[in-house]
Amino acid sequence: MRKRTLVSVLFLFSLLFLLPDQGRKLHANAEDSSDEVSDPPKVEEKLGGHGGLSTDSDVVHRESESISKKSLRSNAEKFEFQAEVSRLMDIIINSLYSNKDIFLRELISNASDALDKIRFLALTDKDVLGEGDNAKLEIQIKLDKAKKILSIRDRGIGMTKEDLIKNLGTIAKSGTSAFVEKMQSSGDLNLIGQFGVGFYSAYLVADYIEVISKHNDDIQHVWESKADGKFAVSEDTWNEPLGRGTEIRLHLRDEAGEYLEESKLKDLVKRYSEFINFPINLWASKEVETEVPAEEDESTEEETETTSTEEEKEEDAEDEDSEKKQKTKKVKETVYEWELLNDVKAIWLRSPKEVTEEEYTKFYHSLSKDFSDEKPMAWSHFNAEGDVEFKAVLYVPPKAAHDQYESYYNTNKANLKLYVRRVFISDEFDELLPKYLSFLKGLVDSDTLPLNVSREMLQQHSSLKTIKKKLIRKALDMIRKLAEEDPDEVHDDDKKDVEKSGENDEKKGQYTKFWNEFGKSIKLGIIEDASNRNRLAKLLRFETTKSDGKLTSLDQYIKRMKKGQKDVFYITGSSKEQLEKSPFLERLIKKGYEVIFFTDPVDEYLMQYLMDYEDKKFQNVSKEGLKVGKDSKVKELKEAFKELTKWWKESLASENVDDVKISNRLADTPCVVVTSKFGWSANMERIMQSQTLSDANKQAYMRGKRVLEINPRHPIIKELKERVASDPEDESVKETAQLMYQTALIESGFILNDPKDFAGRIYNSVKSSLKISPDAVAEEEVEAEETETSEEATETKSDDLHGGLNIEAEPVEEETPTKDEL
Repeated sequence: MRKRTLVSVLFLFSLLFLLPDQGRKLHANAEDSSDEVSDPPKVEEKLGGHGGLSTDSDVVHRESESISKKSLRSNAEKFEFQAEVSRLMDIIINSLYSNKDIFLRELISNASDALDKIRFLALTDKDVLGEGDNAKLEIQIKLDKAKKILSIRDRGIGMTKEDLIKNLGTIAKSGTSAFVEKMQSSGDLNLIGQFGVGFYSAYLVADYIEVISKHNDDIQHVWESKADGKFAVSEDTWNEPLGRGTEIRLHLRDEAGEYLEESKLKDLVKRYSEFINFPINLWASKEVETEVPAEEDESTEEETETTSTEEEKEEDAEDEDSEKKQKTKKVKETVYEWELLNDVKAIWLRSPKEVTEEEYTKFYHSLSKDFSDEKPMAWSHFNAEGDVEFKAVLYVPPKAAHDQYESYYNTNKANLKLYVRRVFISDEFDELLPKYLSFLKGLVDSDTLPLNVSREMLQQHSSLKTIKKKLIRKALDMIRKLAEEDPDEVHDDDKKDVEKSGENDEKKGQYTKFWNEFGKSIKLGIIEDASNRNRLAKLLRFETTKSDGKLTSLDQYIKRMKKGQKDVFYITGSSKEQLEKSPFLERLIKKGYEVIFFTDPVDEYLMQYLMDYEDKKFQNVSKEGLKVGKDSKVKELKEAFKELTKWWKESLASENVDDVKISNRLADTPCVVVTSKFGWSANMERIMQSQTLSDANKQAYMRGKRVLEINPRHPIIKELKERVASDPEDESVKETAQLMYQTALIESGFILNDPKDFAGRIYNSVKSSLKISPDAVAEEEVEAEETETSEEATETKSDDLHGGLNIEAEPVEEETPTKDEL
């Protein structure tokens, strides 16, 4: 019998050399009858729900030897990668993908594309799906810790031998492009992906890969490669028949052992592929408790004999009950079953009319990982059509992040996730949303963007610019709508109509809450986004001299403007309470003008960009150029105080005062200091000086020219005018003028360069008011004679004990001892 077997084997080997194709088939058929075949094929555990192995112990042994060698099958047809593929693989492994975790995302996305293709073909030909398990459009993931193999299987369209060679060996021609060309006249081809670049990212974690694929138009084949510039394709006669689809087996490297953990795979699928349009199942283990019969103690089985018939009947009844209630115990067992990983519904694929408020809230919590009870302030769900098609859901969070504005320009904070055909790409795209809208959370799912490229390459894609414009427009509309639906934001004339309509109380005060959390972002948007500046300006809110502590908008301000008022008045400072007492507001308030309070440091930068709104110019009331009505006596006052203003300007020559003028903004204050229209205000100077790395020399040119404005109706100014007219060289008058200027600087918000000089002038003024001589000084302190206390004496003795010198309190008449005498 053995001789016959040996003859048969030799005969088969001769056929293999003469007829390679027929030899491979015969080799596979004779595989079980010989243990001497070199480099045998690999046989893996089934990936379906049938369980068990498809081979005997000998094949398993040969398979393990083959895996350890990781060599290509000797009977397979060998090929070399296209030069472009070799370069591409080198780029992918070394630079294109910095995160190894994405290999699973790429393979799952490829599987999803294959399922999309077969689903599209099934629209016109239902027979392509087949029957039974083949008709289930799903993705299955299975791992083998012992052999370090991770498998991903789909029941998609599959690949023929030619497809395997072209799709996985070259880039010039892909299965998708051929599919699109064939089906270009019908159907929606946007869902069709490609089995291309992303596949090679698997070599980040694997040093040997097998691709088993079955197409309806071909037999089952195996593609294999070690990423060494070569790959092989052979007919598959040893693995389990797939029916249809593709299975990828990754023989993981030693350092990639973490991907053999079920928890790691679950996390990756949840992160990257949670919203794939097909079920993703993992062959996972879990412990369950089962009840098994407990072993009975022999002693309990012994029965005592009784002579009483009644007792026997009772025992018989008890025996029957015990048989019914058999003793059991719970034992933990490990079982394996398919676990669905992507169970979250992709609500953005549904019509906004079909999604409930509760579903939007739940999806927000899942998306943002925010598990608090607070609802998002607002959301926008829309579909964009045109050259670039995408679906998006945007949310306004209930609260700003604690580090929302820390290192604003130095960090990339993006809460918007980008999906391409339900595959998560990244959440770090700087160009998807501008920085000032980075507080928004949500996602964008595009069918037109390329899928299998890195974030760096996709960042430069032209379609992102179109997506960005539409996202900004929708985001600003969502925020504007939030304000329009807030009853507190309604104009006074429309409040009655809103009250009658029964406005929802939940929306009351929502925009005020939004402004307190994210108002700074709107201001930064006005600074950064010139194209949307007017839209953002409509979202501005602030307090004014007439808002009674409530927020108001520019539209409401303009509606309340006085007849003939051409400018929007505002003032900047550190707090509302400080600004309410500012001398710059005195005449404006008396005449009934409304002034905006800007108390945020960013407001100073904001007003450098927001020059006008609805044909109205902005006017800082602490700067030159303020026009408040008309004063018929202006010319007369200028002429009457001409001598004083000229003298005062000369007296302040050392203070860098540009001019002294008659003021039209003061009512009760004698004088103030204003700055030039295009220079820094007092508040801006204070902000810049407080900067850690500020340079006084570089900032000097930005300081506005200071102008002293005097109130001609104030008694101090009138008296000063008379004193100057009588004796312009009077030192006390000069001192008073200098002191008034420094006081005006402080009241106007400036920081004194020489506080000591100002304090000295104040003290001199106090002396004068108390009729104390200007030359009077503080009395000299009488110094008492120093005597040695008992404590000091003790310290002196202590020093002597340690070799110190004793200094006598009384002078010594003897000669000072020499060093030798000591």
